Amino acid sequence: MNVIQLTKKLIRFNTINPPGNEAEIAKYIGKLLAVNGFNIEYPKHCINRLNIIASKGLTKNKPPIILTGHLDVVPLGENDWSYDPFNAEIKDGKLYGRGTTDMKAGVAAMIIAAIEVFTKTQPDGGVKLIFTADEELGCNGAKKLFDSGYDIGKASAIVVGEPTSNTPFIGHKGGLYMTAKTTGITAHSSMPHLGDNAIYKAANAITKIEKIEFDVENDPLLGLPTINVGKFNGGLNLNSVPDYAEFTIDIRSTTKLKNEKAFKELQNQLGPDVKIEKMVDLNAISTDENSPFIKMVYAVCKIDSSKKESSKSAPFLTDAAVLTPWLDNVPTIILGPGEPEMAHQTDEYCYVQKIKDVVNLYKEIIINNSRIQC
Repeated sequence: MNVIQLTKKLIRFNTINPPGNEAEIAKYIGKLLAVNGFNIEYPKHCINRLNIIASKGLTKNKPPIILTGHLDVVPLGENDWSYDPFNAEIKDGKLYGRGTTDMKAGVAAMIIAAIEVFTKTQPDGGVKLIFTADEELGCNGAKKLFDSGYDIGKASAIVVGEPTSNTPFIGHKGGLYMTAKTTGITAHSSMPHLGDNAIYKAANAITKIEKIEFDVENDPLLGLPTINVGKFNGGLNLNSVPDYAEFTIDIRSTTKLKNEKAFKELQNQLGPDVKIEKMVDLNAISTDENSPFIKMVYAVCKIDSSKKESSKSAPFLTDAAVLTPWLDNVPTIILGPGEPEMAHQTDEYCYVQKIKDVVNLYKEIIINNSRIQC
């Protein structure tokens, strides 16, 4: 099976999250890798949801390189698709379908690269593949794997196959997702003085959030942190004073602003009238571009590191937010064939040639990483 055939096969598994249902695709991948000599584990996420961890060629003298991606995809959205999102059609050099870019093409390429690299060499340290369930809603599969006490071992480096159009990214911002709630006292809208309006409290808080500028220095790679209110809900009907309101807050943090500090600052700004609950709490990751691993990846991808714009970061969260600190902050890159702007879009596609190209990039990275001294 070549990488395009495998990508098509993976797209045809409906893994829309929720509910995900990644067990079937995980077992399919596991059988394919087992036939090719990989040791397979299926750490359970929840009912009908599995992570898969596959390893081959592990040695004692050097930790393996880890290639990682996720198996779930986002819902189709409200707009009609021009192509069947689960039929994996190719037209004009583009492979269409939900998950082509984000990120089943990357997963397929990692599988094929990991299989093929052992046909020509035995890379020192070996290879470990980690494919997670439930990533799209906040890296929950990787987080539960960590929380469960799973023995992940060690790693020499991590490659995350998220969409980068085959350009290596060496970091991404953190994500602190929160729900904020305000409460009050209900009353008839003709007598608002008898009530306590929860929406006014929420509106006051949101106005404060709009003006927040975190007092931190600019991160050379990730820039400045951001904050956004994305969703609001409150009240029961038009002619009542609302006694409840709720809204979401999304902070994208940098290495200069840890999530814990951002959370405390937000609490201080909003005061006791607003109760804040964390939904996702993942810090930023960043690898020094002078790392031997990063220099090697730049060379493989033909990136001129002397140019100021050579170092790039991803605008989205990845499982590296969990895996990289778990694995002692080993060098990490994000590199995948998908187009970043096509992630979560109607008529999502990935260029066929880029899927083929990244297989070779992954193989070169695996081989060259085995030559780097730990």
